[in-house]
Amino acid sequence: MQPRKVSREMLALFLAVMLMAAPLGAQSSPQLPDPGKAPLNRQQQQQVGMQAVSEVYRQMPVLPDSHPITQYVQQLGRRLQAVIPADRTWPYQFHVIPQKEINAFALPGGPIFVNIGTIQAAENEAQLAGVLAHEMSHVYMQHSAKQMAKAQWTGLLAGIAGAVLPQSGLGSLARAGIQIGAGTVMMKYSRTDEAQADHVGAIIMYLAGYNPKAMADFFVTLEKKYGKGGPQFLSDHPNPGNRDLAVEKEIQPWPQKQYLASSSAFDQARQNAGSVRAYSAQEIAQGAKQGVWAQQNRRAGAMPGNMATNTGQTSDVSMQQVQPSNRFVRTQVNGLSIAYPDNWKTGSDANNADSLMIAPQQGVAQSGVAYGVLINAVRNVAGSLDQATQQVLANIQKDNPGTNASGQTTSIDVNGMQARSVYLSGPSPLAQGGQALPERDWLVTFQNPNGEVFYVVFVAPERDFSQLRPTYEKMLESVRVSVR
Repeated sequence: MQPRKVSREMLALFLAVMLMAAPLGAQSSPQLPDPGKAPLNRQQQQQVGMQAVSEVYRQMPVLPDSHPITQYVQQLGRRLQAVIPADRTWPYQFHVIPQKEINAFALPGGPIFVNIGTIQAAENEAQLAGVLAHEMSHVYMQHSAKQMAKAQWTGLLAGIAGAVLPQSGLGSLARAGIQIGAGTVMMKYSRTDEAQADHVGAIIMYLAGYNPKAMADFFVTLEKKYGKGGPQFLSDHPNPGNRDLAVEKEIQPWPQKQYLASSSAFDQARQNAGSVRAYSAQEIAQGAKQGVWAQQNRRAGAMPGNMATNTGQTSDVSMQQVQPSNRFVRTQVNGLSIAYPDNWKTGSDANNADSLMIAPQQGVAQSGVAYGVLINAVRNVAGSLDQATQQVLANIQKDNPGTNASGQTTSIDVNGMQARSVYLSGPSPLAQGGQALPERDWLVTFQNPNGEVFYVVFVAPERDFSQLRPTYEKMLESVRVSVR
């Protein structure tokens, strides 16, 4: 019997099928891992992230989305985001801060910021893509949301969504591992978090066509150049150990591919970065104290449209909307009792049993109290009432940039308790014509016979303080403190 001949077409098809059969030991493309569960759902994480974003726009300059550098970074970010499965991705945002120092940070829910200094420090597009992929991985793995217990997050969300006490703005974000101030944003990740972000970031880079090793190269180059005294970026992203070797080992079994080269768009963005007015961390911190950046960001069109009530300011409120009733009711917190208008509301911070806020509903903005009264206790103070008062003042100024004492501290009496009184001035959460209204605060500290120190802050815009003063004085006269 004569053997049958096999056509070239059939032979080619046979060989193709054999190659597709993927024998044992064949390389396969990496897959993104399951990020696991976090105490907060997606909506809650995005809520915390937006609160943090509002503080960034208050305390730091940000380039508008229309700026060519921002548009390039957003284009690069979208290329990376495209490889993440739709059911596991986040509403990533990419923004650029005109700051000289090298830094980048990701906030819960997707917002990512990168400094001009980072763009200038990257040697090629792959290194910059590595920075973005690493930050995106922190969001993907929900590292910030996994840092705290459920009970702590409950208190944090209550502070953001409801009564915004001094501890509930920057203080609440600090409890979430987000420190905003001193001209920078600091995120505290563990070495385990960093190892995971390297792992996930390498996969994102590979799937997007970039050499994952460029991510490790950028980190290692910074460490060699700056050492332990390097940029904040290295402090926030501690080396999990042999970062470059770990990435090399991870990518070794992956199929070889032709990686993307650096682009002319990167070169142009890097060149444009040199012509942008960039600020130092010290300059940014000083500007935050003066309330400069919220106004500058708004004028430049950098403020996102949905940030109208998240930027430390909200639209103006009339005195008629917050007018206190003549009928008073009484409330108490941890041994302190006080009377207040019955048409105002009370709220507290779930993480601070000593805190109490009393305010009209319209007088509370998302990032602060425009009208109302804040009450708290001073714990672990060794020294006199004057020393405790100075500590309270320092804490208020730290949590509320631009707020300063506007007069001398005087001695007064509050129902037989020795007390101190001082007035403060600063920017109000209320805005008129895009400008923050001046605010007047009245701080009173007092000490009961048991040595416990409490403080009360009466808050109102400068223009309305005199109208509210009789109410505030009546509230102060009503204060009673039980000795525990």
